[in-house]
Amino acid sequence: MDAFKSGGDVLFILMGAVMVLAMHAGFAFLEVGTVRKKNQVNALVKIIADFAVSTLAYFFIGYGVAYGVSFLTGAPSLVEKSGYDLVKFFFLLTFAAAIPAIISGGIAERAKFYPQLGATAVLVGLVYPFFEGIAWNGNFGIQNWLEAQFGARFHDFAGSVVVHAMGGWLGLVAVLLLGARHGRYGKDGQMSAHPPSSIPFLALGAWILTVGWFGFNVMSAQSVEAVNGLVAINSLMAMAGGVLAALVVGRNDPGFVHNGPLAGLVAVCAGSDLMHPVGALVTGAVAGALFVWTFTLTQNKWKIDDVLGVWPLHGLCGVWGGIAAGIFGATALGGIGGVSLTVQLIGTLLGVAVALFGGLLVYGAFKFFCGLRLTQEEEYHGADLSIHKIGSEPP
Repeated sequence: MDAFKSGGDVLFILMGAVMVLAMHAGFAFLEVGTVRKKNQVNALVKIIADFAVSTLAYFFIGYGVAYGVSFLTGAPSLVEKSGYDLVKFFFLLTFAAAIPAIISGGIAERAKFYPQLGATAVLVGLVYPFFEGIAWNGNFGIQNWLEAQFGARFHDFAGSVVVHAMGGWLGLVAVLLLGARHGRYGKDGQMSAHPPSSIPFLALGAWILTVGWFGFNVMSAQSVEAVNGLVAINSLMAMAGGVLAALVVGRNDPGFVHNGPLAGLVAVCAGSDLMHPVGALVTGAVAGALFVWTFTLTQNKWKIDDVLGVWPLHGLCGVWGGIAAGIFGATALGGIGGVSLTVQLIGTLLGVAVALFGGLLVYGAFKFFCGLRLTQEEEYHGADLSIHKIGSEPP
């Protein structure tokens, strides 16, 4: 029975890893559909190359930073307990690799290729696992201190803060250091439209992400014994709330509608195992509206050229998710309890601080030593021809 249980857990978490791996195709096609046609090839290559670099950085460095585990031992020791530790690494790698995939959408159309890969290695190898270890492995005693002071640990079941807020705030730093695309904003304050190249590809990316997200959330239980149907239903309700809020607030705009489920799912990750489904619905609806409002504000008023809106979608909705877990996870609002709003605020702000400080160090260093963005001429011709020497279709 022990062997059967171990094998079942391996299969369970492997299925989750494969589902989240598939989400990276969603990241790719969401970006392909949003950027202009001359940058579609670059979007596809960035996501798969970032994943490969993330794999090596997390295998050799990042997983050890977060969990103190090294795989540089003999194969016989690696396959103990049916190799559960190996598939757990695979599963958590797909989370870590989401960080550069998120950032990719914000810096699209004007970022150099190899400096971004270098930044990916440092972020996945050091910056992300530093906070991951604090939140999910109790590193540095911070979780114990929070529990001693406030009676609860920081709760982030599937990564609203650990993954999404981190990725979104790191992306904001990269976007600000890069600057806007040439021609996006005029000296007179006028904004030049850069419409999506393909709504069908954008929608396809959103659907792939949405389906894979149920592996992202549900399989975060990491064992068959701990799996919880409440997580699935809460994810579903938050997704629906995000869609409908984005539909109404975004006035039927298809770009907003297809980002709506993603906003809702980002926000529900943290408390999906605690909330009542109605609380998850409200969490998702607030996130959908928040994304539409802040995307419009950043693009039109603040002139922040965040191409896919990764800061509003992941950064701000992730922050909201961390806070929402402390609100709707409380027993007074139908939740399971065991969570503190004060602790959720502290943990969320700590994640944002790590992302901002780490992002400034990493992207600041790459900007100083080798530059982050393409030349104006390269950007004009598009990243496809400038970097990869081929377009998405024959001329």
